[in-house]
Amino acid sequence: MRGASPNRGGYGLTRRVADRATYRGRLAPSPTGYLHLGHARTFWIARERARAASGELALRIDDLDGPRCRPEFVHASVEDLRWFGFQWIGEPILQSARIERYRAAFQQLRTSGFLYPCACSRRDVMLALSAPHAGEDEPVYPGTCRERRPEDTAGKQINWRFRIPNGRSVEFADGRIGPQFFVAGKDFGDFVVWRHDDLPSYQLAVVVDDHDMAITEVVRGEDLLRSTARQLLLYEAFGWKAPAFYHAPLMLDDKGRRLAKRYDSLSLRQLRASGQSPAAIRAAWA
Repeated sequence: MRGASPNRGGYGLTRRVADRATYRGRLAPSPTGYLHLGHARTFWIARERARAASGELALRIDDLDGPRCRPEFVHASVEDLRWFGFQWIGEPILQSARIERYRAAFQQLRTSGFLYPCACSRRDVMLALSAPHAGEDEPVYPGTCRERRPEDTAGKQINWRFRIPNGRSVEFADGRIGPQFFVAGKDFGDFVVWRHDDLPSYQLAVVVDDHDMAITEVVRGEDLLRSTARQLLLYEAFGWKAPAFYHAPLMLDDKGRRLAKRYDSLSLRQLRASGQSPAAIRAAWA
């Protein structure tokens, strides 16, 4: 495996390489700030699981949240990952270069009848670009626009929601936590897949990406368990095989909060500047 600089091309090659792999994981940082220790530990778990399976890792930059994603954070993410000891196969993939692919997937869902236009809940729509962490997840949508006629939303800002099968149980076996069980309509509701400003939601984009990149296991934080239930419904709607999932434990700060960029948590960049080594940081985890 090797590191590479961000690039907007090379996706077909990445897919062909992935098709030959028994195990393929991914690192997917969002460049809305500097990577912190929580990112590093989750990504390192992904790295160790790939190594144990004699597999490989791909790198994707989840940069759809335009106002918050900045070029300097893209370059910093790649640089900090290299410094920490990560390697990946092929070139990093930028989500921002794949809008037309997401649009095609959205149209596929729409044509198949899985979506309906929604003219409400601006807050839910604003949250839809980013991964919904614990405490930030959108409330269960009450279905206000589910049965409205198309003319009822004429002239309004339209966001497209996925129509979940109410009462349906969504189950999967997590690689760390074990069996998981969610009920559609109770644990989560109809969720946004396409925004009125012509951008895909986090839920749609990562499903399309992980499928196209031939990811066999998704390793991410345990605060995204509910997102996995949503995404499994999307995989089913597309007729795609879903990857396995492994939800890693969260790293907390001294106040018991999930490490997050908005809390100015200790970043890899700060640790590097203070003279700490990646080996010493990893030894502290053990």
